[in-house]
Amino acid sequence: MRFSGPFAAVFFLLSFLSSASAEIKIKVVDPQDAVVAGAEVQLLKPGKSVPAAVQSTSAEGFAIFREAASRSYRVQVLAPGFAAEIVTLDLSPTPEVITIKLRLATAAETVVVTATRTPVPSQAAGTDVDTLSSQQLEVMQPIAADDAMRFLPGAVVNTAGQRGGISSLFVRGGESTYNKVIVDGVAIDNPGETFDFGTLPLAQADRVEFVRGAQSTLYGSDAMTSVVQVWTRTGSTPVPELRFGSDGGNFATANGYASLAGANGRFDYNFFGNQFNTHGQGVNAAYSDSLAGANAGVRLANEVSLRVRMRHSNSRTGVPGEWSFNGYDPPVNVNGVMQPLQPDPSEWSHQNNLLGSVELTVGAPSGWQHRFTGFDSLYRYTDVNQNSSPASYDSYPDRYDSHDNRVGFEYQGDYSERTWAHSTFGYRIENENGVISDLDSPPPAPGQRLGQDAYLQQQLTLGRLSAIAGGRFVHSSAYGNTGVPRVALTLLALRGGDLLSGTRLRFSYATGFMEPALYQVFGETGYGYASNRNLLPERTRSFEAGFEQRLLAGRWALNATYFNNLFHDRIEALPNKTGEYQFFNVEQSFAHGAEVELQGRIRSGLSLTMAYTYTSTEILDNPVCTQAAPCYFPYAPGDPLLHRPKHAATTLLSYLGTRWGVNLGASFVGRRPDDDFDGLNIFHAAGYTRVDLGGWYAINSRITAYANVGNALNDHYNEVVGYPALTANFRAGVRFRIGGD
Repeated sequence: MRFSGPFAAVFFLLSFLSSASAEIKIKVVDPQDAVVAGAEVQLLKPGKSVPAAVQSTSAEGFAIFREAASRSYRVQVLAPGFAAEIVTLDLSPTPEVITIKLRLATAAETVVVTATRTPVPSQAAGTDVDTLSSQQLEVMQPIAADDAMRFLPGAVVNTAGQRGGISSLFVRGGESTYNKVIVDGVAIDNPGETFDFGTLPLAQADRVEFVRGAQSTLYGSDAMTSVVQVWTRTGSTPVPELRFGSDGGNFATANGYASLAGANGRFDYNFFGNQFNTHGQGVNAAYSDSLAGANAGVRLANEVSLRVRMRHSNSRTGVPGEWSFNGYDPPVNVNGVMQPLQPDPSEWSHQNNLLGSVELTVGAPSGWQHRFTGFDSLYRYTDVNQNSSPASYDSYPDRYDSHDNRVGFEYQGDYSERTWAHSTFGYRIENENGVISDLDSPPPAPGQRLGQDAYLQQQLTLGRLSAIAGGRFVHSSAYGNTGVPRVALTLLALRGGDLLSGTRLRFSYATGFMEPALYQVFGETGYGYASNRNLLPERTRSFEAGFEQRLLAGRWALNATYFNNLFHDRIEALPNKTGEYQFFNVEQSFAHGAEVELQGRIRSGLSLTMAYTYTSTEILDNPVCTQAAPCYFPYAPGDPLLHRPKHAATTLLSYLGTRWGVNLGASFVGRRPDDDFDGLNIFHAAGYTRVDLGGWYAINSRITAYANVGNALNDHYNEVVGYPALTANFRAGVRFRIGGD
């Protein structure tokens, strides 16, 4: 068919555009040729500093670009957990698929997300970040997050007793309430309350990131001293893959799990479940947890994807209470006879938690990424004490119920203006409501507050200098408006050589805030405590300065950081005019110290992380303490904060091979201030050393045997005074794989 006139011109133009454009199909794989999903791929034309397009790889590892016909491009791949990769593509002729193989990251090269909400190498994150990969988690086989977190630099984990006991995290002298905890993009910690890491299962976790320092600019309330983020695995194999297994150990411990995952065309899925049970050690120490979840996605177009995540956890814990104080069991009077203090055989607690999210990601127009997320998180906690033993400290019946719901929407936009400039901005609205009740309280009054946040962050890399600056504006229906800024600077002071392979200096300043807990603001909590609707958020002023020295061609890195935190408007319960204890913003406290960390690869597959943390804390001001009415430990000015050891150290040694893997984790926690709160004059918890071992061996490509030993040195210690920790415990099992590649 022949065209003439204007039809010929149109036909010629369409033919030219068709011939002048080409589809670029990039596949990203890891060193074992397994596909990498969720990697950020930037496509840049020669001589241009503005990315022509930015996409995330699909579950099958693909990023597909339709661009004008340049014969050469530069591609940058940022995949969390790997090293950043930059390659030049020659499209003469255009290959059907371009495969980019990622490298395992050296100590300072690991790409992380949590520090900036976008993928960046950790050396450019402007803060201290540590990670646990899926391979490390497979060796450690943690039952819950506290099993893994305790071996990360700068983390002090305090578990009240054995499995299922409240397990809190203290970072850089902050409270256990100062940690933001995010799972699959949904915040699961309740503002103002201690998050229990002992009941957060890590089954099917793909990666854990741990960021230290104030991060309220990006994450809002609670991110006062750290952010912990967990991601669930996505399916990636065209052939459906069924994984299942079980293990058992002493103390009548049994664990079973299964998952079905895969990716087919535009769709990917991962459905999983886990059941853990143990009798524990001693009286009333049983713990069980059931986990079920799903992670499913669909690619609606090359630039548009939709993902749905769901996770339900249901746990029950025996609560023996305080009874062994650093090995000392004080006598109590039972019907006129002095008897040793015994664990409470009747108290128990129950958690029933559900979270879900729907996320729409749009990678258009060029250089842009948009993420729209709707989320819902339900938290239900019950604690019941039937008081069946007069030989325990708990001498009254109790039933405590907490039902909290957080539902909302968040938009995050990212724009890469240049290769050296990146903007992140967003808006979040959340409705938080809950009901707190107790047998001794009046009828519970529900509490509700609506929060709206807007945030902005700019990242710049100008030669040797990297800068991150941002701010967040928050409006709350309960306490009004607040703003939190942050700035971080990183300077490559010396490029170095093979031995000393680069010296970076780092400084950051930030403020943070934490909303009061719902029970502190609304309703009555019982036991003579009263809420206060005029409470303000707790706040922190934080700065840190440090350096990173890379060694041996970048295979090792030595990091040292000085941190300085001032906490103010801290909430305490003080007597009011009616004699009740009411919550007020009164206390100021201070924490400073240093973290030193050495990371590196001894050889291929063998990595080592060693860290030491020094922390000094002090209460600066407590207005209720006067000469006429002095305060006593631990509330008086000059007193240290509880549970914070001055000295702590960790070691994590891992070998990850193709046929076998082993792990050695060691945690030393020094003597730290504590209080029995029962008049026994016990004001400290003794120091301890805990060592965990783990290993696996692939019998064949489908069957793997593994074993883990916790507290391998059988140390008898208290992480929280009065609550003896589990002694040496082991598990061994086998897992199977059917289908997959």
